[in-house]
Amino acid sequence: MSTVAAPVQSAQGWFSRSEAWLDSKGKGAWIAAMVLGFVLFWPVGLALLFYMIWSKDVFKGSCTSRINRRHSFRSSGNSAFDNYKAETLRRLEEEQDAFELFLQRLRDAKDKAEFDQFMDERSKSGRDNVENGNPV
Repeated sequence: MSTVAAPVQSAQGWFSRSEAWLDSKGKGAWIAAMVLGFVLFWPVGLALLFYMIWSKDVFKGSCTSRINRRHSFRSSGNSAFDNYKAETLRRLEEEQDAFELFLQRLRDAKDKAEFDQFMDERSKSGRDNVENGNPV
């Protein structure tokens, strides 16, 4: 007995086929579809924007790739340059850390000065009230 396989009918609807087609074309196709949706009928563009943000990985990876690039880099093939580059990056990170520490100390000093000014004004107004016979 022989079995003949019937052609498999795609169970995908037009939405799934459209999504697969846009995925095959890349991020640019998704963005173009969104812009076209806004031009033709703005709720369609808005719906595509929400769909891209919440269900697709269209915007994923752009920030993480920059963060990962900060601590690792490709070798240029020139060891002297790679050493110079690594040393420069290390020095710049140290300078950045020192600058961030300086900014924190500056913010703390400003906060303390503002607090001290508030307390001085409060104590001065309390003395003025006592001198004028008003209870504090």
